[in-house]
Amino acid sequence: MTTLRAFTCDDLFRFNNIGLVLNPAPQYGIPFYLQYLAHWPEYFVVAEAPGGELMGYSATVLMLSLFTVMGKAEGSVAREEWHGHVTALSVAPEFRRLGLAAKLMELLEEISEKKGGFFVDLFVRVSNQVAVNMYKQLGYSVYRTVLEYYSASSGEPDEDAYDMRKALSRDTEKKSIIPLPHPVRPEDIE
Repeated sequence: MTTLRAFTCDDLFRFNNIGLVLNPAPQYGIPFYLQYLAHWPEYFVVAEAPGGELMGYSATVLMLSLFTVMGKAEGSVAREEWHGHVTALSVAPEFRRLGLAAKLMELLEEISEKKGGFFVDLFVRVSNQVAVNMYKQLGYSVYRTVLEYYSASSGEPDEDAYDMRKALSRDTEKKSIIPLPHPVRPEDIE
């Protein structure tokens, strides 16, 4: 049986190698993860297999045999922009198609709901149609396209991202998910 639990500092040494394989760019260092762990611990969750292997993570927001989610809360309440943000969602290849990503996303959405968020958002490469389709199945829609959001390596062109959102119950009129009619640049993101 899979266990969802809070991410701990010790997990950094158990999942970072898998993070390199699952999400090679951008590569985050230990200080990045520690910042999330210190500021938004409730948004940093790991899924663990019965043998203690990490299956994944999510960090608004996890890895040996891995899935994780890592996220945070951000935005302005006054402008109805307070929301949960999915920083990373990773599932080890051998644990994919088991519903683990959906479970981690659901947990992150519940946390964002409890924190009074209006919506949950995430960024995903336009070319990553598997992820885009999964997020759509989970109720997310494309809010806007962010031009050249992902930096390329070795002379390749930068890649666009979709900013995908899912409205939470606080956004009764679903204002947060009304798509923008034009793309934006990374420097235009608040």
